[in-house]
This record gives sequence, C-alpha cells and structure tokens, in this order.
Amino acid sequence: MILVTGAAGFIGFHVAQALLARGDAVLGLDSLNDYYDPALKQARLAQLAHSRFIFERCDLADRAAVQAVFARHRIEAVVHLAAQAGVRYSLSHPHAYVDANVVGFLNLLEAVRARPVRHTVYASTSSVYGANTKLPFAVEDRVDQPVSLYAATKRADELMAYVYARQFGLVLTGLRFFTVYGPWGRPDMAAFKFTRAILAGEPIEVYNHGDMKRDFTYIDDVVDGLLRVLDRPPAPDENGVPHRLYNIGNHRPEPLLRFIEVLAAAVGRSPQMRMLPMQPGDVKETCADIGPLTRDYGWRPTTTIETGLPRFVAWYRQYYRV
Repeated sequence: MILVTGAAGFIGFHVAQALLARGDAVLGLDSLNDYYDPALKQARLAQLAHSRFIFERCDLADRAAVQAVFARHRIEAVVHLAAQAGVRYSLSHPHAYVDANVVGFLNLLEAVRARPVRHTVYASTSSVYGANTKLPFAVEDRVDQPVSLYAATKRADELMAYVYARQFGLVLTGLRFFTVYGPWGRPDMAAFKFTRAILAGEPIEVYNHGDMKRDFTYIDDVVDGLLRVLDRPPAPDENGVPHRLYNIGNHRPEPLLRFIEVLAAAVGRSPQMRMLPMQPGDVKETCADIGPLTRDYGWRPTTTIETGLPRFVAWYRQYYRV
C-alpha cells in the first residue's frame, strides 16, 4: 500500500488517481482544511472511489494520529504532498505553515523511522531558491535567502529529510515543484483565478505590471516524473546518505502576459487587467534546471501551455457549468 498525504489536494489527487490506475492500493490522508473550498477537495475524493483506495481524515500535525495511521496499515512507500501552500497566505498565517509543513513533516518522518518504508518522496518547491537570480535554478544553487516563510518551511523540510536519511537510513527524495497547473487545480493559483475572473467579467490582478515569468508545469508531466522517482529509490550518495533533491519543472519560462493571452484565447474572452506592483514574497522569474531528473530517470516534460491551458479551461467549464 502506498500512502499519499494531501490526497484531496491538487497534486495528491492526481497522484492517487495514477497509482490506482496502474493497480496500486492507496491510502489517502488529508485534513480537509478550509484554506480553499473544501467542496472541491470532496469532489476530488469522490473521483477516487475505488476498492483499492482508503481515505482517512488526518492532520499530520497531530502526532498521535499519524502514529495510529501507521499502526493500522501496512505502508510500503510514501508520497508526501500535504502542506500549507501559498506564498502570500504565509504573510498573515505563519503558524499554519510551521504546523503543517514543519511539525507535520517531522511527525511523518518519525512514523517512517519507526516503521521503515522502501521510499518516501516528498514535495518541496521552487520557492526555496528565493532571491536567487541565476537561471535556470539548479539544485546546487544557494537556498539560504528565502523571501517567504512558506519557502523557509519547505527548505526546513529538505534539511530534516537529509538528517533523517543520514542518521537513520530513511530513503528519501525531495521534488522541487515549479508552478504546477491543470484540471482540478488550486483556486489560489493563476490559471484558476484568472479563468474565474475572465468568465465573471472582472479584472485580473497582474503583479509587477506583467513583467514576470514562470516555469508553468502541467500536472500530467509532474505525475509522470513523480512516479518514475517513486519506483526507483535513490542509492546512497558519496557520503552514504540515501537522499536526493530534484527540480521538476517545464524548463520553459513563460512571460505572464503570454500565459494570460493563451488562457484568454481558451476561455474565448478578452481579459481586463489591473496592473499592480510586485507583491511581498514573489520573485520575478523561475526556471528549472531539470538535467539531473532527465539523466537519472529519463523524464522530460511534454506539455506546453498552448496544450495544457485549454485542458484546464475545459475542465473548469465542465466542473462549474459555465
């Protein structure tokens, strides 16, 4: 059985769905918090109804609850995607990030330490690169200048994972995700927010007056890369530590205004844009160096925004009946 934390979330849902499709048994955990509409999370879970899928509501910050889950189930591998996401939200709700991302991950590591599994793949983020201006971002780059608490908590996860791999032999791989989008996406992400606003005839908020680029990565590409990594645990490094970090991104930064142009064409309406300054915690440009993931796992992204955004819009229109 494979444990997927954050199974009612965007990426977790797609990963659980892919695991079920290939024949795995999946245990999904999620706290179903109200960071965004819980009805969307419930709708994702409804799509996962299967004889090989078990769902348990669990807050990873609850140490006893996490230990109880591991005691009840025979877990062979873990995909840890549960987290408090969002850069801007961290400015006003810092405790939510430490509780979910640091305490929750620590409780998971302790549970895995007590009942070892063959491999734990966990989510990190491109936000760890912070104020870095060298492009593309490489895993060897400095990550000690975060510009948000969200980024700091995810970097803390990477460091904790390394310690547990080094001290206790836990086999761990961290994936730094770059702006993932697609059907069933998060309402706080650009594709979702912009589509909703365009269809409602409302202006979309464009930060830094549109002078930004993002390495938008389609969900199917992310799931493909994650499963490749999950199936091949890393060998110990030169220091004997079974831990690796990889970027998983499209390696094709898109100007924000081009992203809006493609999205608006898929919606079939012209957007109104409200130009705003750069927001605290944001960075101007992201681009993933995916060379190591391609070298070690043969993974390459295949989906451009010209293909991915119309798929998202089609899902959005169907789901919301607009």
